[in-house]
Amino acid sequence: MAGTPRDAHPSDAMEKLRQQCLARGAAGIKGLSRAFRLMDDDRSKSLDLQELLKGLQAYGVSVSVEEGQRMLSALDKDGGGTIDFDEFLEALRVEKHSRRAVIEAAFRKLDRSGDGVVTVQDLQGVYDATQHPNFRSGLWSQEEVFHTFLDSFDSPHDKDGKVQEQ
Repeated sequence: MAGTPRDAHPSDAMEKLRQQCLARGAAGIKGLSRAFRLMDDDRSKSLDLQELLKGLQAYGVSVSVEEGQRMLSALDKDGGGTIDFDEFLEALRVEKHSRRAVIEAAFRKLDRSGDGVVTVQDLQGVYDATQHPNFRSGLWSQEEVFHTFLDSFDSPHDKDGKVQEQ
C-alpha cells in the first residue's frame, strides 16, 4: 500500500529520525551520541537490526522489519551487519549545501520587505508571538517576544535589532 512506512525510502526514515533528534535537542554531536548510546542496548558501540528498529520506534519513526533491514544495509558502509557511530553520524548529517538552502529560504520568508534585513517589523508578519510560552503566561509582550527571537540571530558584537543577509 503506497504511503505506508513499509514503502518509505531509508533516507526518509533517517530524515524523520534526524528531525526527532533535533526536536529533542540533539543538534550537536553530543546529542546524537546520546541518541546512539540509548539505541545501543548491548553497549557494543554498534547497532544491529533489532537495536535500530527499537531505537527508531523510541524516536517515533515506524518502519517494518524489511525497511529496517534495507536501512541497515544502506547505512552499513563496512558490510559488518551493524551500524557503528560514524556510520550513524554520516546518515544523520545534513549536507552543508542543504543547510545553506534551508537557511536562505527561512531568511527570505522572514525578510518581508525584501531588503536583505530582518527587523521586528518583518517578524510581525510571519512569526506568531502569541504562541510563545512567555507571552501566553503574560510575562512578555508581543514586542518582547519578537525582540528576543531576533536577538537570537543578531550579531553578539553589534546588537542593532537587525539581521542581515550574508
